[in-house]
Amino acid sequence: MDDTSYFIGLGNNDTVTRKKAGQDYVKFWEAEARNLHWFEKWNDVLDWNPPFARWFVNGKINASYNALDVQCNKNGKKVAILWEGENGDRRSITYQELLNYVCKVANTLKSLGVKKGDRVTVYLPMIPELIVSMLACARIGAIHTVIFSGFSSQSIRDRVIDSKSKVIITADGGFRRGEIVKLKQVIDEAVSDLDFVEHILVYEHTKTPVHMGKKDSPWNSLVNGALEQCEPEKLDSTHPLYILYTSGTTGKPKGVLHGTGGYLVHLYSTFKWIFDIRDTDIYFCTADIGWVTGHSYVVYAPLMHGATQVIFEGALVFPTPARIWDLVERYKITILYTTPTALRMFMKYGDSLPNSKDLSSLRLLGTVGEPINPQVWKWYFKTIGKEKCPIIDTWWQTETGGALVSPMPGVETITLKPGSATLPLPGINVSVVDEHGNDLPPETKGYLVVTKPWPGMLLSLWNDDEKYKTVYWSKYKSMYYPGDYAIMDKDGYLWMLGRADDVLKVAGHRLGTAEIESGFVSHKSVAEAAVCGIPHEVKGESIIVFLVLKEGVVQSKQLEDELIQHIRNVVGPIATPDHLYIVSKLPKTRSGKIMRRLLKSVASNEQIGDISTLEDEAAIDDIRTAFAELQNTIQKN
Repeated sequence: MDDTSYFIGLGNNDTVTRKKAGQDYVKFWEAEARNLHWFEKWNDVLDWNPPFARWFVNGKINASYNALDVQCNKNGKKVAILWEGENGDRRSITYQELLNYVCKVANTLKSLGVKKGDRVTVYLPMIPELIVSMLACARIGAIHTVIFSGFSSQSIRDRVIDSKSKVIITADGGFRRGEIVKLKQVIDEAVSDLDFVEHILVYEHTKTPVHMGKKDSPWNSLVNGALEQCEPEKLDSTHPLYILYTSGTTGKPKGVLHGTGGYLVHLYSTFKWIFDIRDTDIYFCTADIGWVTGHSYVVYAPLMHGATQVIFEGALVFPTPARIWDLVERYKITILYTTPTALRMFMKYGDSLPNSKDLSSLRLLGTVGEPINPQVWKWYFKTIGKEKCPIIDTWWQTETGGALVSPMPGVETITLKPGSATLPLPGINVSVVDEHGNDLPPETKGYLVVTKPWPGMLLSLWNDDEKYKTVYWSKYKSMYYPGDYAIMDKDGYLWMLGRADDVLKVAGHRLGTAEIESGFVSHKSVAEAAVCGIPHEVKGESIIVFLVLKEGVVQSKQLEDELIQHIRNVVGPIATPDHLYIVSKLPKTRSGKIMRRLLKSVASNEQIGDISTLEDEAAIDDIRTAFAELQNTIQKN
C-alpha cells in the first residue's frame, strides 16, 4: 500500500455523511428516494427476505420519465449528448430532442408488439441510438438486455436464447480503429433460426449494405413515422429494468437482473456524491454502454441529473494516441471517468501528448473497473489533473448496480491515498472478513463482504434464483459476497486486491475462464482447456491458455493460429490469448476439477500451497515448463 496521501475538499454537506447514514440506513435511503419523481409513493421502504431485497415496495416510477421528462420540465433546451464518431461525425442532442426521439422509438417498439415485461436485445455501437433504445424500452416497461458490440455471434446467441428476446435492435455496422464492424451480419449468424425472435430493427449507421430478411425492419422508416408522444408506464419499483450478462467462473454468462426504483435511487445519490455534479459540467465517461458502468453512469445517472455528457464511438487512441486529449480540449470536459487499463495505455505514449493539449477545463478525475495501482494514480493526478483534480477511485460491480466504495468530493473533505478506493459510501455497509465471516483486524487481507442490503443491488439472476443464492450468498449466509479480496487499513480505507475467483479483467472487460475454456474445447482438435491470467502492464491481465489436444492431433503453428482465430470467432476478439501452450495434462483434483489456483500460483511465482487433492503432480511440472518458456520469451522481447 502506498503511504502518500493527498488532501481534497470540494464540498461541505453535513446532511449526507457516512456516520448519519449508518445510524439508520433504511431511513437514510428513504430520504434519498424523495429526490426522484414517483407517480405513487411506496408502502414499505425495504422488504428484506434474505437474500432477496425489494426496495420502495408498491411505489410507482419510470426510469425514462426521471431521465427525460423531469429534465425537460426544467430546461428542455439544455444539451444532453455531445456525440462524436471515430470518423469525425458530430451530433448535439438536447433533452427535449432526446425525449421526442425516445417516444418515437417507444411507439415503434409497441407497433412491433413489444409489451411490458418483454425482453429486447440491443446490439449497437456507441451511438445515441443505443441510449435512445434503452430509454424507449424503459418507457414502456420492456426489459432491455444490451450486448457489447465486440461479442461474437455465439456469445450473442447464448444471451438471446436465455433472455428469450422477441425483438433485437442492431445497426448495419459500427466504426472501430478505422474498420467497420459488421453488426447486422453477426446478428444474422446468431439468431437466424430462433423462431421466438419476431423482429430485428436495423439502424443505418455506416451505410454498409446488409441483407434484410422477412424479420428485418429499417429503423429510419419506422421511427420517422412514429408519434413523438408516448406516456410512460407507471411501473412498480421492483419491476425489472434490465438484464446484463456478466461472465462467471462456471457455466454460461449470468443474467444479472436489476430493478427500477431502488436502482435509480442508488444511481441518483451516488452520482451526486461522487462527481459533485454541477449544471455547468461537461461529463465524459469512456465506458462502453455494453458494460454496467455505461448503463449506470453513462445512461441513467447523468440524465437524471440533467448533465451534459460526451459520447464517443471508436478507439480513444485512433487515429492518434492524442484523440482522448483532443476530446477534452474540444468539448472543455470537466469530469473524466475512465479505467486504469485505459490510463496505462495512455501512459505508454508519454507526457508530451496530454501536455500539448489544453486540459485546464478538468476539475475531477475518476477511475472504475479494477484497482488502480499507485503509479498510475499519481500520473493521472499530476500529468492529467495538474495536481488540482481529485481522483475518484470507485469500487463496484455489475451486480451492485452502482458504486459502493468511493471518495465523495461533493460532500466531504477527505484525504486520498493513491490506490485506495477510500471508504464505503453512505448507506453502504461493508466489512473485510476471514473464511468464517469474522471481521479481520486492520491491515489483514481477507474477503470483502456487504453486510446489509442496498438499493442498487441486483434483484436476482434472470430465471435462476437458486444460482443467485449459490453464487452470492452461499459462502456467507447473511452477507453478500462479491468475490473480491481486500484490506482495510487503520483509517478504515479499503484497498482492493482483485478477484478471489477465476474471473479475468482484460482491458476493463470481465471475462469468465469457463466461457473462454468452453470456446476452445468446442474446437474439434481440443480435449481440455484451462485459462488463467498474469499481470499485464497495459491490459491489467494477459490471457494465458493451456490446451490438451485430442489423441492423434499433431501440434503445429498452423493449428495454434487456427485455435486463436476460433476463439475470436466463438467468444470475441477480447478473448484472444497472449500466450497459448499445448501441454500433455492439466492439474486436476481427484474429482476431476481443474485446479486453476495452481496455474495462478505458478504464473505469479508464488508457493503453490496444498496439493493434497491433486490427482497427478506431474501436471504441475508440465505447467512449470510451459511458464519457464513464457518467461524466456518475455525476456527476449
